Amino acid sequence: MAGGFSVSGSGVEFEAKITPIVIISCIMAATGGLMFGYDVGISGGVTSMDDFLREFFPTVLKKKHEDKESNYCKYDNQGLQLFTSSLYLAGLTATFFASYTTRRLGRRLTMLIAGVFFIVGVIFNGAAQNLAMLIVGRILLGCGVGFANQASNFPIILLGEYVQAVPLFLSEIAPTRIRGGLNILFQLNVTIGILFANLVNYGTAKIHPWGWRLSLSLAGIPAALLTLGALFVVDTPNSLIERGRLEEGKAVLRKIRGTDNVEPEFNEIVEASRVAQEVKHPFRNLLQRRNRPQLVIAVLLQIFQQFTGINAIMFYAPVLFNTLGFKTDASLYSAVITGAVNVLSTLVSVYSVDRVGRRMLLLEAGVQMFLSQVAIAVVLGIKVTDRSDNLGHGWAIMVVVMVCTFVSSFAWSWGPLGWLIPSETFPLETRSAGQSVTVCVNLLFTFVIAQAFLSMLCHLKYAIFAFFSAWVVVMSLFVLFFLPETKNIPIEEMTERVWKQHWFWKRFMDGADKHHVVPNGGKSNGTFNGATV
Repeated sequence: MAGGFSVSGSGVEFEAKITPIVIISCIMAATGGLMFGYDVGISGGVTSMDDFLREFFPTVLKKKHEDKESNYCKYDNQGLQLFTSSLYLAGLTATFFASYTTRRLGRRLTMLIAGVFFIVGVIFNGAAQNLAMLIVGRILLGCGVGFANQASNFPIILLGEYVQAVPLFLSEIAPTRIRGGLNILFQLNVTIGILFANLVNYGTAKIHPWGWRLSLSLAGIPAALLTLGALFVVDTPNSLIERGRLEEGKAVLRKIRGTDNVEPEFNEIVEASRVAQEVKHPFRNLLQRRNRPQLVIAVLLQIFQQFTGINAIMFYAPVLFNTLGFKTDASLYSAVITGAVNVLSTLVSVYSVDRVGRRMLLLEAGVQMFLSQVAIAVVLGIKVTDRSDNLGHGWAIMVVVMVCTFVSSFAWSWGPLGWLIPSETFPLETRSAGQSVTVCVNLLFTFVIAQAFLSMLCHLKYAIFAFFSAWVVVMSLFVLFFLPETKNIPIEEMTERVWKQHWFWKRFMDGADKHHVVPNGGKSNGTFNGATV
């Protein structure tokens, strides 16, 4: 394979070529993002289809067409919300089991397990005959998300050093000047998956009475690609070395790098694995005073990300537009527009995050999200009542424009940066544990919003947008006063150049230097897992 690149670790450049395994692995990484985005986007469109509602939620269908008590309460049904939210609760639970299989069986087998969960879940959803079968299918998909999350470093890790998630790897391996842009590429794949789901729903809504089955079943395509990819690639050298199979790991490293000159990188991986194993209580270390700033920021960013209201819109966009008086085709078409805006705006973030910085994007987006949500609340408060959903053509266009304005600002700020900032701020000894907490908090609050939104819409009506806009004010103030800028700062210098210089967080940094664990730059000696290195 023509072409090549260098992989860096601890400041050392390693020789590497672009081999077929690397290409397959990058495709797997992209497929994982597309699949997760598809699962996020598909549920809202399906739940707005009459054929689907007739099959599983006849009471909701009756309210949708006959009940004029409250337009805001048409879709208020706990079972309907569980159809969407169960995936994220299952993903949260499965993450803990998957961490064991990743350590014991390796990343390749964990990815295969994830693929099997995805495929079986798709079969259950596509062939569902009752609500229980439908929910079981979503739970299985959630288990796939949990296992794939733990093994998600498998495709990307073939390009570099020992880490435990895609954002972590990209933050550590990327040149500092473009670290943010590269990290956001995975988020871009997620947004493309959401857009693809919206397009599929728009097409299958015209296929009666089984269009919804096609929407749910098409998730099997990326699931099959993910599973086949895991079958055709070897386990990562990092995973093999972590389990004490050093010679096997070195042989695989030669294969994926396309060169015999792998000794420096091999020693680097061995050393990083040794350092990681020396950290006996990473989660306990997270609670120590010196790690308080990173932990607080990571947790709050995930909570704030969900309380922007974005997932309420992305999950339920067709349902939301339908509630506001759009016909089914129009509501699905509007969801396609918002999905396209989501993709294009994420590209803006890729370009600008390492130029204007993280804080500037978050603060600008805060103003834009606040104004757009307040505008939506005002329009709906005036034009949409319990008994009238006739927005009128002009007002309907304005609502779609405001929703797109909100989505665009989120897509270049809180969407990608909610993942980027935690991945580049935790020190080595707590980095993997910190990322695990970040993922778990995100899945937990994604579940909460997905399960509660339609009920909140029923009770708060148009004020639901005022509720989320108030949260936007809170999170923007937090960014203004408590979130430091990390643009163009090497990860290993975060303590000195960020935390010790911040007006508030510097009080937690007393004696932080002596606690940090740093690999020895690829110079490994002694023994690891009983083998001399």
